[in-house]
Amino acid sequence: MNVYPTEAIRNVVLVGHGSVGKTMLSEASLFVSGAVTRMGGIEDQNTVSDYDEDEHKRKFSLNLAILPVEWEGRKINLIDTPGYADFLSEVICGAQAADMALVVVDAVSGPEVGTDRAWQIAERMKLPRMIVVNRMDRENADFASTLEALRARYGHTVTPLQLPIGAHESFSGVVDLLHGKAYIGESGEEGDIPAEMQADVDRLRGELIETIVETDEELMTKYFADEELTEDELRKVLHGGLDHGLLIPVVCTAATRQMGVRQLLHNIAFSGPSPLDRDPFESDTGPIDADPAGSPVALVFKTSADPYVGRLTYMRVVRGSVKSDSHLWNANKGIDERLGTLYVQRGKEQIAVPELSAGDIGVVAKLTQTATGDTLGSKDAPVTLPPIEFPNPVYGMAVTPVSKAGVDKLGPSLQRLLEEDPGLSLTRDASSAFILSGLGDAHLDVTIERLRRKFNVDVELSLPRVGYQETITQPGSADYTHKKQTGGHGQYARVAIKVEPLERGAGLKFSEKVVGGAVPKEFFPAVEKGIHETAREGILAGYELTDCNVILVDGKHHPVDSSEMAFKLAAAQALKEAVASAHGTLLEPVMNIRVYAPEDHAGDVVSDLNTKRAKIHGINPDGAMSVIDAEVPLAEVQRYASDLRSITQGRGGFELTFDHYGEVPANIAQKVIAESKKAAE
Repeated sequence: MNVYPTEAIRNVVLVGHGSVGKTMLSEASLFVSGAVTRMGGIEDQNTVSDYDEDEHKRKFSLNLAILPVEWEGRKINLIDTPGYADFLSEVICGAQAADMALVVVDAVSGPEVGTDRAWQIAERMKLPRMIVVNRMDRENADFASTLEALRARYGHTVTPLQLPIGAHESFSGVVDLLHGKAYIGESGEEGDIPAEMQADVDRLRGELIETIVETDEELMTKYFADEELTEDELRKVLHGGLDHGLLIPVVCTAATRQMGVRQLLHNIAFSGPSPLDRDPFESDTGPIDADPAGSPVALVFKTSADPYVGRLTYMRVVRGSVKSDSHLWNANKGIDERLGTLYVQRGKEQIAVPELSAGDIGVVAKLTQTATGDTLGSKDAPVTLPPIEFPNPVYGMAVTPVSKAGVDKLGPSLQRLLEEDPGLSLTRDASSAFILSGLGDAHLDVTIERLRRKFNVDVELSLPRVGYQETITQPGSADYTHKKQTGGHGQYARVAIKVEPLERGAGLKFSEKVVGGAVPKEFFPAVEKGIHETAREGILAGYELTDCNVILVDGKHHPVDSSEMAFKLAAAQALKEAVASAHGTLLEPVMNIRVYAPEDHAGDVVSDLNTKRAKIHGINPDGAMSVIDAEVPLAEVQRYASDLRSITQGRGGFELTFDHYGEVPANIAQKVIAESKKAAE
């Protein structure tokens, strides 16, 4: 593959709802450009971008895929991304490397939940957008109603650049409104505009020209002076309007039949922004633009493991150029990385290239410590770009190896998967079990399948053990004597203690108020050790005792039979009796939850939260969404990702952060204690 200059590069991320044809659109682009000799298919499991076994099994994309297409002297790096909500991290990685978002919409369904999600990401990253109404050959395909729905959702900057000729079985091509020409059939041959469409074409072409000239004062002056506007002038201003988000062109395709695909590539190549057109990247040293002659700076936007090549690092060159067999400085880690052969990735295939120009995307194998989000550059002038922001994992499950052989392999294997997928997180609970968290149940299912296939580790998933704590609600006391006679020296120790509740977060405190030497000072550490060890193991239900003050007030020793072990055992039993007398209870982690839901579902969300013992703090509008702030016990929302998806038809989202520990209601505490005792038995 040729090395392209910065001005000839177009980085385009394909985003949208699931099953709208993003993968087939990229496949058709490869085919019409001659990069592949035959069209693959989802059912045939032979598309270039869906090459993972899990993608074949599920028949939808799980990973982003880079698909470079050479078209009319330009290089278009198509970045195909998943549409399923659980794999949003891949969309964010792809958008980070792109200069434009191609929002793909189904011609029957119109804009859907995933469309909104992709739109929000593009807006947050300030990416220009072009909309593709795909699958025009489907039954009930309706371009006009889809366009109307898009305008209602995203405003009247949404402007048709093409009209379809027919729909469903009669879909035979597209009319380019800017050029006033028709392109017919799978080969996109230029033809006559159907007579019955001419009036609509003239009207919409007039509207398009008005929309374009409104974005440029000079062109507007010529337009109102009735001077002729050339296609080159209109195309140039369309390019600028698209680049600055002043208009959002809409085109149409039927990807499986390659109809409209050639015209789409032409519009991307000649109207889409190059890396030189985008706003500079922000860095710790100031703005960085795509200067091909500058010192090299590259952003790592994805890491993956290839079974044959090893670890692959995907990078976008932000400034300068990067050459094979060179060295770059990882500014985040403060280490030198040696780059071997540079590749352009096409699906799972690597194509060696001598260098990558500013703005281009490529991969390098076997970097030692570089991870997703790191910045590579010159050691003499190190630069750090802002980290990539990913959504917090909201769905966690405990991971347990099925066999003993998997125990030692589990931790390192999970860490390898975390390097590939920044949407995952790994923690340990109080019992040291691994808690794997992601964006939903499908996300974890895919991760566990990869764990089995790549590392031969079989595991079981279960709900994590909620990190309850034990405490007391009122003062209590106990007086316990440990006495054992076994021939020779016996064991003897008497310990009298008081327990008092403390404020939340105070932890466990120990003090002594012994008078007259009833307990010799050398046994105080043994008493304290017995108290703390017993508190850690829990008394009511196996959870740590906290927020109470334990005071040693009296005791008794024997000059021969007393020992540190005797006082430690006596203290342990005394604490158990004291907690029982002080009405011990459970504390539970209480979370702050912020739920984003469409207005028409807000009431259902609040009703559901109320059944989960939530305290609603407020409901605030945010555009077409409602933001619900509440606090809720963690035990009630361990599967909330699935619950919210069901309530909002997949259109809701939420954030969860720890706030404090609160007292568990008596009836629920009794149930938790009973279940813990049953599990212990």
